[in-house]
Amino acid sequence: MASIKITKHNFEEEVLNAKKPVLLDFWASWCGPCRMVSPTIEQIANETEGVKVGKINVDEESELAAKYGIMSIPTIMVIKDGKVSATAIGVRPKNDYLKMLEV
Repeated sequence: MASIKITKHNFEEEVLNAKKPVLLDFWASWCGPCRMVSPTIEQIANETEGVKVGKINVDEESELAAKYGIMSIPTIMVIKDGKVSATAIGVRPKNDYLKMLEV
């Protein structure tokens, strides 16, 4: 399944109330490292069972970025049962993101 565009309007339903872990990519279109990590995030979305993957554009969704204290992008965050279980800042290997989902 492809990644989902997350906004303040669907955040509660798609992320906080999700029955499975959610990998969130906080990004912006002008961010070079965000563009570098995007294909990896899409691979995870398409290849990994039992996980939901969402992308949050920090320029469009500044309230969500502020709520989660996003100071640098890309920030990749895993939310399980409505709570943050893991966070990584910057470009990382795909395996690092997959390990975050196992926490």
